[in-house]
Amino acid sequence: MARVQASETLIPRQVFEVPSIEASGKQRVRSGSTTSKSSSNVSGVQLKKQIGLLDGVAIIVGVIVGSGIFVSPKGVLKFSGSIGQSLIVWVLCGVLSMVGALCYAELGTMIPKSGGDYAYIGAAFGPLPAFLYLWVALLILVPTGNAITALTFAQYLLKPFWPSCEAPIEAVQLLAAAMICVLTVINCYNVKWVTRVTDIFTGTKVVALLVIVGAGVWYLFNGNTEHWNKPFDGGLQSPGYIALAFYSGLFSYSGWNYLNFVTEELKDPYKNLPKAICISMPVVTVIYMITNIAYFSVLSTEEILSSDAVAVTFGDKMLGYMSWIMPFAVACSTFGSLNGAIFASSRLFFVGARNGHLPAAISLINVNCLTPIPSLIFLGALTLLLLFIEDTYVLINYVSYVEALFTLISVSGLLWLRYKQPKTERPIRVSLILPVIYLIVCLFLVISSCSQSPFEVGIGTIIILSGIPVYYLTIHHPVNWLADTSQAINIWCSKFFICMPNQEKFD
Repeated sequence: MARVQASETLIPRQVFEVPSIEASGKQRVRSGSTTSKSSSNVSGVQLKKQIGLLDGVAIIVGVIVGSGIFVSPKGVLKFSGSIGQSLIVWVLCGVLSMVGALCYAELGTMIPKSGGDYAYIGAAFGPLPAFLYLWVALLILVPTGNAITALTFAQYLLKPFWPSCEAPIEAVQLLAAAMICVLTVINCYNVKWVTRVTDIFTGTKVVALLVIVGAGVWYLFNGNTEHWNKPFDGGLQSPGYIALAFYSGLFSYSGWNYLNFVTEELKDPYKNLPKAICISMPVVTVIYMITNIAYFSVLSTEEILSSDAVAVTFGDKMLGYMSWIMPFAVACSTFGSLNGAIFASSRLFFVGARNGHLPAAISLINVNCLTPIPSLIFLGALTLLLLFIEDTYVLINYVSYVEALFTLISVSGLLWLRYKQPKTERPIRVSLILPVIYLIVCLFLVISSCSQSPFEVGIGTIIILSGIPVYYLTIHHPVNWLADTSQAINIWCSKFFICMPNQEKFD
């Protein structure tokens, strides 16, 4: 077998420059073929554009509609104080997510690179802020979120076998680990398989939500309207509580920016990215709204606040012997959501490695499947490790505000790039009022969280700042032995996984 040359650990050219918008040909390189390089042209193994418009819609809806709407509507109700105010928060969270998604559509078509926030922050503010986002995502956000989704899947799939008590933790962890391994293999083998799984399970979870809505409508038409007599009684007006209610709602909408992580694999991204956003976000908002109306019609405020899984409590009350459908629906929902999250987030680390911010081995692409197998395996290993940490949920609390902070920085980058590079082509240009509104709301959330949860904010800030010495020791002034070790791992992964470095075409 021909020796596969390893790419350099650090990329010498500027990797965060905003590119010009031009179509470049993609050429698949088969196993055993050689790659020619010249001073004017480089072609080679690249990610393949296989994601169409409907697949993009399914990815956004599939990632957003995870366990949140089935399990945690009580968070919004708890900090809103009333069902009327809670519904307003749900709608405003959907509108805010839509505004943010449109801002990201401009960023994604102006900077048509995978990586989402990482690419946008780097283009606007340079490599250090981009690395800090990558650092937090690598250390906590992505693997912890995936681990929680996998554990939720296992808990609810096993629920019918232990109806009166919690399933043994060992069984939950083993099933969650098996799920992560299966989805990692699917993602490694074929992108089309990933999109098919996403399409199927997105349809399954939407059907489950329609069952909830149908049962709620039937319940209302039978004259059971007592929960709607005084919908705004008990509403909480404190800014801190309002911010926490928005955090709970936005958690259920999280994932609206995941399609931006895979822009390089999206067919005709200048058209399909904004179309997918404009279709999926209103659909999710309407689904969430009518689902919550069904919850509030059937369950009292006390029942919702005392439930750890509102959909399961709803099913026990309304579906009788068919109540097993709800735990199964939650399991299907989390399975599809994790599939989309693995697919998108692995591209984040792939792009980070391609830019020299992670070991170069993570930027390798399998020459047969054209998927970033080392990145997927790396992410899967991190997620498996976090399955066995008992306080995984606490880690999410520490960095909940960090997501809002880096989203704020990304949208700030949009405004900064408009000022710094006004002549850069923008296939989509949103009204200036949208990023301004989004910035104001994000600032409110970040500042309110600082006053309401100072300890968690402090821990999150420490995690961010801990990336600064890592950046200077490994990226800015790399230690020789670390560079040599990275190069050795890169060569080994190239041979073992039959991979080559991602190679762009330069004219």
